[in-house]
Amino acid sequence: MQDSAAPPDPDTLDFWSFIALANRRLSEEFGFRHQLATEVLLTLNRASNLVTYDLESAVHRPRGRSWSAFRVLFVVWLAGPLEPSAAARLTGMSRAAVSNLAKTLVGEGLLARTPGETDGRSVRLSLTEAGQAEMLQVFQAQNEREAGWVEVLTEAEQRVLVMLLDKLISGRAGFATRR
Repeated sequence: MQDSAAPPDPDTLDFWSFIALANRRLSEEFGFRHQLATEVLLTLNRASNLVTYDLESAVHRPRGRSWSAFRVLFVVWLAGPLEPSAAARLTGMSRAAVSNLAKTLVGEGLLARTPGETDGRSVRLSLTEAGQAEMLQVFQAQNEREAGWVEVLTEAEQRVLVMLLDKLISGRAGFATRR
Protein backbone atom coordinates (compact mmCIF):
# COMPACT_ATOMS: atom_id res chain seq x y z
CA MET A 1 0.00 0.00 0.00
CA GLN A 2 1.41 3.40 -1.05
CA ASP A 3 1.46 6.30 1.40
CA SER A 4 -0.96 9.01 0.15
CA ALA A 5 1.71 11.65 0.83
CA ALA A 6 4.32 9.75 -1.17
CA PRO A 7 5.15 11.42 -4.47
CA PRO A 8 3.83 9.68 -7.57
CA ASP A 9 6.15 7.83 -9.88
CA PRO A 10 7.23 10.52 -12.40
CA ASP A 11 7.15 7.94 -15.19
CA THR A 12 3.41 7.45 -14.70
CA LEU A 13 2.44 11.13 -14.85
CA ASP A 14 0.55 12.44 -17.83
CA PHE A 15 -0.01 16.14 -18.47
CA TRP A 16 -3.21 16.42 -16.40
CA SER A 17 -1.92 14.39 -13.46
CA PHE A 18 1.20 16.58 -13.51
CA ILE A 19 -1.02 19.68 -13.38
CA ALA A 20 -2.85 18.24 -10.36
CA LEU A 21 0.48 17.43 -8.69
CA ALA A 22 1.85 20.90 -9.47
CA ASN A 23 -1.27 22.59 -8.07
CA ARG A 24 -1.10 20.57 -4.86
CA ARG A 25 2.63 21.04 -4.30
CA LEU A 26 2.66 24.72 -5.22
CA SER A 27 -0.14 25.38 -2.74
CA GLU A 28 0.63 23.00 0.12
CA GLU A 29 4.42 22.89 0.09
CA PHE A 30 5.35 26.32 -1.22
CA GLY A 31 2.36 28.48 -0.33
CA PHE A 32 1.66 29.89 -3.79
CA ARG A 33 -1.92 31.12 -4.16
CA HIS A 34 -2.49 31.38 -7.91
CA GLN A 35 -2.64 27.74 -9.01
CA LEU A 36 -5.41 28.39 -11.52
CA ALA A 37 -3.27 31.04 -13.23
CA THR A 38 -0.44 28.51 -13.44
CA GLU A 39 -2.84 25.87 -14.78
CA VAL A 40 -4.26 28.23 -17.42
CA LEU A 41 -0.83 29.27 -18.68
CA LEU A 42 0.66 25.75 -18.57
CA THR A 43 -2.34 24.50 -20.55
CA LEU A 44 -2.15 27.39 -23.02
CA ASN A 45 1.56 26.78 -23.51
CA ARG A 46 1.00 23.04 -23.93
CA ALA A 47 -1.74 23.59 -26.52
CA SER A 48 0.39 26.10 -28.41
CA ASN A 49 3.39 23.78 -28.42
CA LEU A 50 1.32 20.79 -29.58
CA VAL A 51 -0.31 22.69 -32.43
CA THR A 52 2.95 24.34 -33.49
CA TYR A 53 4.83 21.04 -33.42
CA ASP A 54 2.08 19.31 -35.40
CA LEU A 55 1.90 22.02 -38.07
CA GLU A 56 5.66 22.19 -38.38
CA SER A 57 6.19 18.43 -38.55
CA ALA A 58 3.19 17.62 -40.77
CA VAL A 59 3.16 20.63 -43.10
CA HIS A 60 6.37 22.65 -43.04
CA ARG A 61 9.32 20.32 -42.34
CA PRO A 62 8.38 17.94 -45.16
CA ARG A 63 8.71 20.96 -47.47
CA GLY A 64 12.06 21.95 -45.98
CA ARG A 65 10.70 24.91 -43.99
CA SER A 66 10.58 25.78 -40.32
CA TRP A 67 7.58 27.17 -38.47
CA SER A 68 9.46 30.48 -38.11
CA ALA A 69 10.12 30.71 -41.85
CA PHE A 70 6.45 30.03 -42.52
CA ARG A 71 5.43 32.82 -40.14
CA VAL A 72 7.61 35.35 -41.96
CA LEU A 73 6.37 34.24 -45.38
CA PHE A 74 2.78 34.25 -44.13
CA VAL A 75 2.77 37.87 -42.91
CA VAL A 76 4.57 39.12 -46.02
CA TRP A 77 2.17 37.12 -48.19
CA LEU A 78 -0.95 38.58 -46.59
CA ALA A 79 0.17 42.05 -45.49
CA GLY A 80 2.19 42.82 -48.60
CA PRO A 81 5.67 44.29 -48.77
CA LEU A 82 6.89 45.02 -45.24
CA GLU A 83 9.93 46.36 -43.50
CA PRO A 84 11.56 43.67 -41.35
CA SER A 85 10.54 45.51 -38.18
CA ALA A 86 6.87 45.30 -39.21
CA ALA A 87 7.27 41.59 -40.03
CA ALA A 88 8.85 41.11 -36.60
CA ARG A 89 5.94 42.86 -34.89
CA LEU A 90 3.33 40.81 -36.78
CA THR A 91 5.06 37.46 -36.22
CA GLY A 92 6.00 38.12 -32.60
CA MET A 93 9.63 37.42 -33.49
CA SER A 94 12.68 39.60 -32.92
CA ARG A 95 13.90 41.90 -35.69
CA ALA A 96 17.18 39.94 -35.75
CA ALA A 97 15.34 36.63 -36.20
CA VAL A 98 13.30 38.05 -39.09
CA SER A 99 16.44 39.45 -40.74
CA ASN A 100 18.25 36.12 -40.45
CA LEU A 101 15.30 34.19 -41.86
CA ALA A 102 14.85 36.76 -44.62
CA LYS A 103 18.44 36.21 -45.79
CA THR A 104 17.76 32.49 -46.15
CA LEU A 105 14.39 33.01 -47.84
CA VAL A 106 15.87 35.56 -50.26
CA GLY A 107 18.62 33.06 -51.08
CA GLU A 108 15.98 30.42 -51.79
CA GLY A 109 14.14 32.77 -54.15
CA LEU A 110 10.98 33.10 -52.03
CA LEU A 111 11.47 36.65 -50.73
CA ALA A 112 12.84 39.75 -52.39
CA ARG A 113 14.55 42.63 -50.58
CA THR A 114 14.06 46.05 -52.12
CA PRO A 115 15.17 49.47 -50.89
CA GLY A 116 12.71 51.09 -48.52
CA GLU A 117 10.90 54.28 -49.32
CA THR A 118 11.79 56.17 -46.13
CA ASP A 119 15.58 56.19 -46.24
CA GLY A 120 18.52 54.55 -47.94
CA ARG A 121 19.13 52.06 -45.12
CA SER A 122 15.65 50.56 -44.88
CA VAL A 123 14.49 47.57 -46.89
CA ARG A 124 11.14 46.02 -47.70
CA LEU A 125 10.45 42.33 -47.93
CA SER A 126 8.06 41.01 -50.56
CA LEU A 127 7.22 37.60 -51.94
CA THR A 128 8.58 36.55 -55.28
CA GLU A 129 6.39 34.64 -57.74
CA ALA A 130 7.89 31.43 -56.38
CA GLY A 131 7.07 32.59 -52.85
CA GLN A 132 3.48 33.36 -53.85
CA ALA A 133 3.08 29.92 -55.42
CA GLU A 134 4.60 28.20 -52.40
CA MET A 135 2.37 30.04 -49.94
CA LEU A 136 -0.78 29.10 -51.84
CA GLN A 137 0.22 25.45 -51.79
CA VAL A 138 1.52 25.39 -48.20
CA PHE A 139 -1.38 27.28 -46.73
CA GLN A 140 -3.88 24.94 -48.34
CA ALA A 141 -2.25 22.06 -46.44
CA GLN A 142 -1.94 24.09 -43.25
CA ASN A 143 -5.52 25.32 -43.36
CA GLU A 144 -6.81 21.75 -43.66
CA ARG A 145 -4.67 20.77 -40.66
CA GLU A 146 -5.94 23.80 -38.71
CA ALA A 147 -9.52 22.75 -39.43
CA GLY A 148 -8.73 19.29 -38.09
CA TRP A 149 -7.47 20.78 -34.84
CA VAL A 150 -10.53 22.92 -34.18
CA GLU A 151 -13.24 20.57 -35.44
CA VAL A 152 -13.80 19.39 -31.84
CA LEU A 153 -15.13 22.88 -31.07
CA THR A 154 -18.34 24.37 -32.37
CA GLU A 155 -18.09 27.60 -34.33
CA ALA A 156 -19.38 29.47 -31.27
CA GLU A 157 -16.73 27.82 -29.06
CA GLN A 158 -14.04 28.77 -31.56
CA ARG A 159 -15.18 32.40 -31.46
CA VAL A 160 -15.29 32.38 -27.64
CA LEU A 161 -11.78 30.91 -27.51
CA VAL A 162 -10.47 33.63 -29.83
CA MET A 163 -12.25 36.26 -27.72
CA LEU A 164 -10.76 34.87 -24.48
CA LEU A 165 -7.25 34.64 -25.94
CA ASP A 166 -7.57 38.21 -27.21
CA LYS A 167 -8.63 39.30 -23.74
CA LEU A 168 -5.63 37.52 -22.22
CA ILE A 169 -3.23 39.06 -24.74
CA SER A 170 -4.74 42.55 -24.50
CA GLY A 171 -4.82 42.46 -20.70
CA ARG A 172 -1.06 42.19 -20.30
CA ALA A 173 -0.69 45.98 -20.14
CA GLY A 174 -0.23 45.82 -16.36
CA PHE A 175 3.37 44.65 -16.74
CA ALA A 176 6.15 44.98 -19.27
CA THR A 177 6.07 42.31 -21.96
CA ARG A 178 7.65 42.02 -25.35
CA ARG A 179 5.22 43.02 -28.01
